[in-house]
Amino acid sequence: MARPMTMAEKILAAHAGLDEVRPGQLIECDLDLVLANDVTAPIAIKTVRRITDEVFDPDKVVLVPDHYVPNKDIKSAQQAKIVRDFAREQGISHYYELGCMGIEHALLPEQGIVGAGDLVIGADSHTCTYGALGAFSTGVGSTDAGVGMAVGKAWFKVPETILFKIDGQLAPGVSGKDVILHIIGLIGVDGALYKAMEFTGSAIEGLPMDERMTISNMAIEAGGKAGLIPVDDVTRAYLDGRTERPYTAYYSDPDAEFAQVIEIDAADIVSTVAFPHLPSNTRPVAEARHVKIDQAVIGSCTNGRLEDMRQAAAVLRGRTVHPDVRCIVIPATQKVYRQCMEEGLMEVFLDANCAVSTPTCGPCLGGHMGILAAGERAVATTNRNFVGRMGDPESEVYLASPAVAAASAVLGRIGLPEDLEPVGADAADAADAE
Repeated sequence: MARPMTMAEKILAAHAGLDEVRPGQLIECDLDLVLANDVTAPIAIKTVRRITDEVFDPDKVVLVPDHYVPNKDIKSAQQAKIVRDFAREQGISHYYELGCMGIEHALLPEQGIVGAGDLVIGADSHTCTYGALGAFSTGVGSTDAGVGMAVGKAWFKVPETILFKIDGQLAPGVSGKDVILHIIGLIGVDGALYKAMEFTGSAIEGLPMDERMTISNMAIEAGGKAGLIPVDDVTRAYLDGRTERPYTAYYSDPDAEFAQVIEIDAADIVSTVAFPHLPSNTRPVAEARHVKIDQAVIGSCTNGRLEDMRQAAAVLRGRTVHPDVRCIVIPATQKVYRQCMEEGLMEVFLDANCAVSTPTCGPCLGGHMGILAAGERAVATTNRNFVGRMGDPESEVYLASPAVAAASAVLGRIGLPEDLEPVGADAADAADAE
């Protein structure tokens, strides 16, 4: 009889063809998907060519140009061309050209390419996003991705798992972004180093899929190897009718051994902002109202999904961005962009004087579409705020939720939606109350 195992251990064991695995064990696994983008794929492609003439399976290699696309300059155009030419040559079915693409970690779940129980490696650190679907997905270097594309296998050291039990009711306005920032602030940027993070509890179960993906997306910011959320009715409602392949839900055994169990009362989580220059440098937004900003960015693989756009639009509706602030809104995929149009969110953004971009990673990595000058500050729904992450080394990035980023854009400083003057019907209700 197999030993009790965690969710992560079960997925890895299944893909290694083993009845059981243990933390620290080195195993070779069959891969369901290998992912790369316009920055990482060219190196991976060189690796493939050193090993073989053909990828192991053209339906299991995913290439998404999203970092410097639309092309920023000649070098980025050349990188994108390498990826495009390789995709055509190899008959890659999951290649997404400009106009069809999106930010990779929003696009793959949306398109049904990833399912529960999958084992995925991607040459991008935020590949851990798909843990929200019940998959084991992790970022690797471009060389490892290239080997994966060539042979369909990768080796892993089985990680220990930290279990996060978040129970209770999140306060109104507190989102998945606040949950993960709270956790990173609690354990630090290396608090889960090479460990799987598993998120459970009634607060997680109450979150929509978009916000769950935000949590799994930032597992890497705590050093996590993967960020898994068990499959439930919300997951199944998202996957059913969407996924290309049958999926398998794995659950940690009740008596599985965890490296640590961290229990968090949802009521203790407040709207949170991460100060420069680490995602773990967190404070309540209420304690950051003195920070003036020059730019707000709403988007990225962390917070560019439809629910994020809705939350930002709810704050911006009937308001305009502060004259000293540039507000950049980047829907994560073409589908999200279209849904924003259909729901009237684009009108809200444009009426508020936001600049709206086609899907791209853009400013998140200091690529393009919103670089900061020396001394400038941005509040962003992105995932990292390291020195120089969004531009000049003397600029600053503050990480927050879409609602906080939108409110801050209007206020000209970091702040909460409740700091704003009421508008429309809310203003009328406030006047009546007086």
